[in-house]
Amino acid sequence: MLEVIGAGLPRTGTTSTKAALERLGFGPCYHTFEVLLRPELAERWLPVCSGGQADWERVFEGFRSCVDWPASFFWRELARAYPDAKVVLTVRDPHSWYGSFRVLGSLSPREPIREDEAPEAIRPVVAAMTSLRPLFERISGSVFGEDWRPGHTPDEERAVAAYHRHVATVRAALPAERLLVFDVREGWGPLCAFLGVAAPPDAPFPHLNDAASIRRTFELMHTEGRVHVPFPGGG
Repeated sequence: MLEVIGAGLPRTGTTSTKAALERLGFGPCYHTFEVLLRPELAERWLPVCSGGQADWERVFEGFRSCVDWPASFFWRELARAYPDAKVVLTVRDPHSWYGSFRVLGSLSPREPIREDEAPEAIRPVVAAMTSLRPLFERISGSVFGEDWRPGHTPDEERAVAAYHRHVATVRAALPAERLLVFDVREGWGPLCAFLGVAAPPDAPFPHLNDAASIRRTFELMHTEGRVHVPFPGGG
């Protein structure tokens, strides 16, 4: 059962928040990167990919928290499905966020990698991400506008407007006692206070998944046929 629901857009410190939640005892935390490590998780999303009804208990079976797309796109549905869960809306400077999001977009191929052309070791990962592509296209089109297309990053004005719209919508929809608007630069304090737990002694707040790290993830998949994900224990 989910206890913490991440509502932030990708590239707002979601990987750092995943690591922090797991360090605080709210793990495992579902992040898109989990599909790279466990491709079988993609199958749980297939009814949602085709526009059907989600079985959230099945999607998040084995997880106590979630962050990042596709999970965070469904923050409203998850908040209803898990009324006792708290919601963390990760934020950052919107123009800095856009720069990071644009890097992510530049690394995403306009056409999916064909499974039979991928290194054998990562073919299950390629198949899993290919199956999720329609869902990510639907999410991106909903957030940024109907004229969004695969492999394309919206211009900065459109993207930043979408960012502000998303933050305002989440803030307006949830009561203050259930929502934490959180910038990972704030460290343990606000997150621990919101969740009612003590900060780990002598443990710095994790700051993970910068642009160089995500580049390395994509490069290793293409050049060495192996998965490297930027969080503790992720390979």
